[in-house]
This record gives sequence, structure tokens and C-alpha cells, in this order.
Amino acid sequence: MAYTVEISRSNPTCFIFLIDQSASMSDAIGGEVQTSKASVVSDAINRLLTELSVKCAKEEGVRDYFHVAVIGYGHRTVGSAFGGALAGRDLVPLSQVADNPARIEDRVKKVPDGAGGLIETTVRFPIWMEPVANGGTPMRQALEYAHQLVDKWLAEHPACFPPIVLNLTDGEANDGDPTIPATSIRSQSSADGPVLLFNLHVSDAGGQPVTFPDTDGGLPDSYARTLFGMSSPLPEHMRSYAAQEGFTVNEATRGFVYNADIVSVVQFLDIGTRATDLR
Repeated sequence: MAYTVEISRSNPTCFIFLIDQSASMSDAIGGEVQTSKASVVSDAINRLLTELSVKCAKEEGVRDYFHVAVIGYGHRTVGSAFGGALAGRDLVPLSQVADNPARIEDRVKKVPDGAGGLIETTVRFPIWMEPVANGGTPMRQALEYAHQLVDKWLAEHPACFPPIVLNLTDGEANDGDPTIPATSIRSQSSADGPVLLFNLHVSDAGGQPVTFPDTDGGLPDSYARTLFGMSSPLPEHMRSYAAQEGFTVNEATRGFVYNADIVSVVQFLDIGTRATDLR
């Protein structure tokens, strides 16, 4: 069976996040008034990097079960979206990610007060990437970039849990057909199975998200159907977790969300980065 190999420090895997940074990402996300799509996506990525670091933390420090790339695409450019000491770097061992946020921000968070109410407290929120919104949507170039990273990773880690590429976008590619590099990514494999490519469309329209569908029949346009067709089926362990979270899934369920709101973005990243057991 595919997607069953244990992830260890000697046999890590990688996550590659492709982040749409085009001008339209400055628009408010659906259902909100003042929160931009770019801010929601960057917050979700920053929060996920913190959670991964905590998940992989042991007594001696953060273990490098994962290497992570955060690639931004917009304004006719594609490249690392990391800030600070990691600026310009692609796949970075998780321990180095954990040790090198670009900055730490104080944020107000509501927590239970123990008596049925909520109180406000200040928490430290590490920032690795900032919200950016400028220029066009060179999605094809971004997928080609990811293909190169995956190709190099698999040459060095042929027996790994397959790399996972997660593309978060709000618009149609304006630099050619993205299905060509998407197919190339999904055609690559480790000894444990094909590389996974998941896609999320973040929207300013509002309305009900289409989350982890098993067919493109209910999607509203050819663009949505294209993203669905680019997306890998969810492996069994991810389907199991999605089912626990209340989603209806089957063997045809794809790693795809259309018209995502804030909650859907978080769910997409949570389920899409579920790997097998860590050792």
C-alpha cells in the first residue's frame, strides 16, 4: 500500500506551499469585511509552521521529520516567501524554520476563564512570511518551480513518504496552462507512492465552500474544474482524518477546496499535511 512508510529523521519528507501573491489577494476574503485573502493565507501558513514545530519537538529540540518550502508567486516572480534569516531559501529543515522566524508578533487571543466565559490574553505569534498582493498570477511557473524542488528531493530521498505540494490561490493562471506542470508533479513518485498535489481556491465571493469533493459535477466553472482535475485523491489516512472532522469522503475524494473561507483554509492545511507516523 502507498503512503504507509514511517517518517523519520533519516527518511524525512517535505511540504511545498505555493502561495498566490497576485494583486487580487488584497481583496477581502468571503464573509469578512476587513480581512484580506493574503492575510488569511499568511496567518494560516505561519500558524501551521508553529504547529509543525511543536509536533516535532522533543527534549533535544525540533526533529527534522519535515523540510519546508514556502514559495510565493505574483508580480511576474516566483521564489521563496520566507523572510528574515531564511529569505531566499527553498526547502529548509524544520528545526531551522522553528529557530528562525522573521519576527515575533504579540496578538490578543480569547481563552476560557474557567467559569464559562472568555478573557483576553496576549500570545506570541511567530511570523515567517508576510501577506503580499501584487501583480499577476504566474501559477504555471510556480508549479514548474515546485516540480524542480520535488525532482531534486526524490533524487536524494527515493524511499520517503511522498512530497506534498499545496497550492493556495484565488485566481486563474495568467502564464499558460497549469495542468501541464501539475501532471508532471503528480507523475513523480517515491518508493512509497506518487507525489501529492492539493489545491485550494480562496474566494472573496462568500457562500458555501466546496470542500474535498469527489467529482467536478457541482463546480461552477471551467477554472474550478481545472483545479479539481489538478488535485490528487486524498490518501486513506487523510480521508480517515477528514471523516473524523465531519467530511463525507470516499476513494474518489480529491485534495481540493473551492470558494474557501477562513475556516476552510485552516481545515485544508490541517488535513493536507497529515502524514503517517513519525519515528
